Amino acid sequence: MSTHESTHPASAATPLKLAVILGSVREARYGPTVSNWFVEEAQRHGGFNVDTIDLADTQLPAALPPGPEELVDVAGRSAEMRALSARLASADGFVVVTPEYNHSFPASIKHFVDWHFSEWQAKPVGFVSYGGAASGLRAVEGLRLVFAELHAVTMRDVVSFNRFEAPFDADGRPAAPTEANGAAKELLDQLTWWATALHDARSKSPYAMAD
Repeated sequence: MSTHESTHPASAATPLKLAVILGSVREARYGPTVSNWFVEEAQRHGGFNVDTIDLADTQLPAALPPGPEELVDVAGRSAEMRALSARLASADGFVVVTPEYNHSFPASIKHFVDWHFSEWQAKPVGFVSYGGAASGLRAVEGLRLVFAELHAVTMRDVVSFNRFEAPFDADGRPAAPTEANGAAKELLDQLTWWATALHDARSKSPYAMAD
């Protein structure tokens, strides 16, 4: 796991925090190329302090707790898991970098999402996807349903790459930088607006789900 920081241009005393979640855990995965590029764009954008969470470096138990009550109570978890929960809880927004496996998103992402609960609530989630003919967009559409159930707000615009078109060169730079960087900026602009609005709203009135 690594943390990258940038300076928020607004006058807020505490900059907004963005957690970028690299979802693939496969060997010889393509995800780090996509994630590294997006993190650089997020730093350049300046709207957030950026924290990168690589699920390949994240150890979670195979079995989930019985229910949401146990997910909220993190006291009994390992120090590593408590630290991970704290990173998510402190984030004002998220970006999930996901491939598409068999018409959907990887199990590693679902397991990671399911191991947390209140950390996602009333926060914006963006997506950067990559895959075959569908450019990972079917994975994104599935993840929208998952995050909606957790009371998160997903961004309309998606940054997506078609693996059949060699979207990055050998140096990890987009083959079509104008289009890719422009799409990243649009997503980050949306995230900044929503993260600011929801951060302010949570500060005034803590978010609570109905019983």
